Amino acid sequence: MKKSIVKIFFVLAVLFSFSTTAFAQKGTQKAVIKTFLHCDHCKKCETCGEKFKVEMLNIKGVKMYELDDKAMTFTVYYNSKKTDLQSIREAISKMGYDADDVKADPEAYENLDGCCKA
Repeated sequence: MKKSIVKIFFVLAVLFSFSTTAFAQKGTQKAVIKTFLHCDHCKKCETCGEKFKVEMLNIKGVKMYELDDKAMTFTVYYNSKKTDLQSIREAISKMGYDADDVKADPEAYENLDGCCKA
């Protein structure tokens, strides 16, 4: 009798964890945002690379990002229940970079390293 109760609890726990994981993933979105990088080492740059690591993940709802400096794109994984794509674009703009049709904030752009400006 005790073994069957333990089995039932185990099965319920497993089912609950799968349903919670599936539910959590439904809010996750992926977007590719076009940017313009003026140098070929932004990901490795001591200033810009660190800025990406810190500031991209500080954008509310952003779970993960990938910067492709060759294609000049950010691939952003975000929780659509916490943010939207336009807010992410605006946050990237405030870092000094273009984000699709949102141009880089001029003041933030001026604060970039010299090699990162045109």
